[in-house]
Parts: sequence; structure tokens; C-alpha cells
Amino acid sequence: MQRRSMARRARDDLRTEVLDIAERLVVAGGRLSMPELARRTGVSRQTLYSEFGDRDGLAAALVLRVTDRFLDGMEAALAGERDPAAAFAAAAGAALTEAATNRLVEAMLAGDAAVPSVFGSGAEPIVAAAAERGAGYLRRSRPDLDDADIDLAAGTAARLTVSHLVLPRGPVENAAREIGTVVARILRV
Repeated sequence: MQRRSMARRARDDLRTEVLDIAERLVVAGGRLSMPELARRTGVSRQTLYSEFGDRDGLAAALVLRVTDRFLDGMEAALAGERDPAAAFAAAAGAALTEAATNRLVEAMLAGDAAVPSVFGSGAEPIVAAAAERGAGYLRRSRPDLDDADIDLAAGTAARLTVSHLVLPRGPVENAAREIGTVVARILRV
């Protein structure tokens, strides 16, 4: 049993290392190349193919990882605030800042065709997941609010955040504050 656990840990470590390197390559403007990743990680291409299937499988794993990390950051920003307006302003600020500093996140949210979509077309699934997490935050922190208002506020905040990414209207702080204000007005808090 312990031998299997050690092998699993080694596999997880390799997967993490490969995805770290793949993300750095993509963010730096490179493309995913199995031979290059094999060279940089010191393993055979066959090892990479065994782990990820193919280049598309690797890209899908990378997109899922980046998406989860991005959504976790937004959720942490929400959780750091009690007031819904402040929480959604913090989450929007975190999302816009991450997108501004991480080319892969920006490309995913802007629906860049060069980024493989494992979810379907464009940023819609990421927006839906962000809205779902925002609604979850509101349901946990403010169970007194109406469910329809919660869904509307969280969905609107997610879409406005992507809108500000695609068509910026000034500094991130201003956009984040505006999004928080919209959420407060929808919720009447």
C-alpha cells in the first residue's frame, strides 16, 4: 500500500511540474510542445503521453488547473468580506488583476481562440462557474436574501467583470467598485 502511495505522489509531483512548466511556456507566448516539455522535465515524451494522452489532453489539464486557481482566488476574495458590495468589488478586482498579469487567464476569459476550450465555446463556462461561486457566497453569508436576486447579482457581477476585461473603462479599482455597487443595488443592501 505504501509503495502505491509513493508512486502516486511521484506521479502527482511530475504532473505538477509539467503543468508549471507548460503554464510558464504559454504565458511567455510559447506553444505547448511535448518534446520541449519532456526535455525541460527530464522525462520521455512517452511518459508525458501516458500521463496526459496527447497535446490536447495536456492543454485541457492546464486550462482546468488555471481555471480552478482563478476561481479559487475570486472565492477567497469574496470570503474576505462580509458586505456583499465590498465582497464583489474585491472578487472583481482580484479577477481583473489576475487577468492583467496572466496572459493565459486573460486569453481564457476573453475567449481567445488560441486557448483550447475544454468546456465548450469561449468564456461562458468560466463565467457560469464564477457566478455559481458568487451565488454560493451570498447564500452562505446572507441567507435572508432572495434566491432570484442572488442569482441575478452574482451572474451580473461575473459578466461585468469579463466585460471590463475585454473593454476596460479605466483603472481596475474603479471597475471593481462599480461592480460592487451594481451588486448592492440588485440586492438592495
